Formats: sequence, C-alpha cells, structure tokens
Amino acid sequence: MILFHRVNLNSMKLKNVIGFGKEVDTIKQKSEVMSKVWLSTQIKTVIKNSMVSILEMTPDEYKNGGELLSINYHFAESPFGSVIVASTFKGICYMAFFDGEKEGALLELRKYYPNAKYRQYFDRAQQTALFLFTQEWSMLNHINLHIKGTPFQLKVWDALLSIPIGGVSTYAKIAEGIKHDRASRAVGTAVGSNPIAFLIPCHRVIKSSGEYGKYHWGSTRKIAMIDWEANKTFVDSQTLLQ
Repeated sequence: MILFHRVNLNSMKLKNVIGFGKEVDTIKQKSEVMSKVWLSTQIKTVIKNSMVSILEMTPDEYKNGGELLSINYHFAESPFGSVIVASTFKGICYMAFFDGEKEGALLELRKYYPNAKYRQYFDRAQQTALFLFTQEWSMLNHINLHIKGTPFQLKVWDALLSIPIGGVSTYAKIAEGIKHDRASRAVGTAVGSNPIAFLIPCHRVIKSSGEYGKYHWGSTRKIAMIDWEANKTFVDSQTLLQ
C-alpha cells in the first residue's frame, strides 16, 4: 500500500474545482488522501484514460524542426493555473501549464517545433482536451495525441495512460510494467520529458517511498492535481456504491 505524506497547499489556489463550487485553499491530511486514492482504485468501474491514445509523429512530420507542420495553439485557464494547448490536424501535440507571460509559454512550445507554422486558433481537439477540467469525463469524446518521442519515451508515456484517474503509480512499477525492471531512473527521465501535461498523467507517478517527487510544472501543482482527481473520483465512487 502506498502511503501519502501530509501536504500543505496554502500556496496553490484551486480555481473553480469541480464538485466544490468555489475557490478553496486545500490542505489534506495523508490519511484522507490515501483512503480516497485507495477506494478509487478498488472500484471496478473507475474511469481510466481509455479516452486518450497516442499517435506517433513520423520522421517526415517532425524533420527540420517540424517545417511541414501547421500547429494551432490556444491559451486557457484551468483549476491548476494557466495552460497552453496546441494541436496539429491529427491531434494534441503539446499542453503545458505556465506561471508567467503568454509569450514565454509560446516560446517554450516553439522549442519543440521551431520551424512549424503557428496560428492562434481554438479548434475542436483543444476544446475536447480542456473539457477534462470542466466536464464529466465519461461523456467526453476520444482524444488523440500527436507527438514525437523515442521508442522508450513513447512506451513510458503510453504506460502512464493506464494509471486510473484518482490513482497513482511509481517509477519502479512503470519500469516493471514495460519490462525494464532496472530502468527506474530512465523512466523518471522519460516522465519528466512528457510534452502533454495532464492528458499524459505524469503527475500520477510518485516515488516508491511515498513521496510525491518532482514535477515539470511544479511539485505544488502535482500535489494539487493528485488530490483533485482523488476527490473527484471518490465522489464518483460514492455515487456508484449507493
């Protein structure tokens, strides 16, 4: 059983959290979070990320800095702060939280595909992706992710999609699941290189010790996301048990 340490989220304001109705400063005791995650993973009908799948970019698509790619991007607000989401005609290719200016967030996106053609446009794929923050997950349409990565990275990212919403796994368990038992460190590197925040749930991976560990977009945000999902899934599980 994975034990959760006490967390203090005074510095993270959760905005419009589903199921709670107003802004709250969240402070959760380890026993409360642990019990909710445990229960959510025991319910057979728990929602998993089967709504998300990865479509690997071809070398022709991302060669020469992605010069053949046309990418739409959009800025939005989420329960965990500002977010930039980008897509090709095949699916979501980038999603990231940011705390500074929009120009800086766009610059980070351009680092992935420096020679692509960019347009600020809110398309249907981005809308569906952002619905994960505001809509009932079981009612959402399928989401395709169109991304580049090494074979090992893609294998790790695909494994992350199997972690149920409201649950967590460890770097060691992910390594074991992809048949690379001794590659926990390499798994950690691949997790940290994930270009799609939230949709590829790298925030659900913690240390074997039970510590939350680092997160590309901030450890405080990671803790808030795990707690938010556990709370939502706990409410859904209670409904199922009635």
